[in-house]
Amino acid sequence: MPRTNEVAPHEGEAGKQAAMAALRAALIAGDVVPGQRLVEAELAETFRVTRASVRAALIDLTAEGLVERIPNRGARVRVVTVAEAVAITECRMVLEGLCAAKAAEKATDDQIEALVQVGEQMRAAVADGEPMKYSALNRELHRMVREIADQPVAGELLERLHGQLVRHQFRLAMRDGRTHVSLPEHLAIIDAIAQHNPDAAEWAAREHLRSVITALKETE
Repeated sequence: MPRTNEVAPHEGEAGKQAAMAALRAALIAGDVVPGQRLVEAELAETFRVTRASVRAALIDLTAEGLVERIPNRGARVRVVTVAEAVAITECRMVLEGLCAAKAAEKATDDQIEALVQVGEQMRAAVADGEPMKYSALNRELHRMVREIADQPVAGELLERLHGQLVRHQFRLAMRDGRTHVSLPEHLAIIDAIAQHNPDAAEWAAREHLRSVITALKETE
C-alpha cells in the first residue's frame, strides 16, 4: 500500500475521518484487496494518524460492511460473495435510478456538456480497447450523476455500497465484451438526462444495473 504522506497527523475524530477516507480510497484503487489483513500499527504509520484513530475507523468501516473483525486475529478487508454483490446491486438499482431521475430534473447546460464529454471519452476508451480507463470513466460518470442529483442521502448510501463492490467491478471491467454491452447503457443515461426526461433517466439507470446483475451471476 503506498504511503500517503500528504495526510497530516491527526487524532480523535479528525484522525478517524482521515483514516476512513484513506482506507476507502485504497479500496477503490485496489491497493488493499478482499481478505487482506489490516494491521493497526501499519495503517497508523501509513496514514499518519494515531492507532486509536485507526481502531475507531475500522469499527465504523465494519459497520458499513467494508471490513470484518476476526476474533483474536484483528481486522481484514471483507470478502463479498457474488450473491452479496447481486443483492447490493439490486439496492443500487433503486438508488441510482432515483439519482438519474433527479439529475434529469436539475442538470444545467454546463453539467450536461460535461456528461456528454465523459460519454465521448468512454466511447473512445472502448474503441481503443482500454477497459481500465473505461472503468475509471464509468465511476466518474456515476459520481457526476450523483452530484448533479443533489440527493445527499442517496449519494451517501451509494458511496457505502460502491466500496463493497470494487473488486467485482474490476473483474467485470476486464471481461471480454463487457464494455461493449455497458457503453450504450451509459450513453442512454446521459441522453435521458440531457433531454431532461426523469422517467427515461431512471429507466436507463435501472436497465444498466439489471445488466450488471446478469453479468455478476455469470461469474459464479
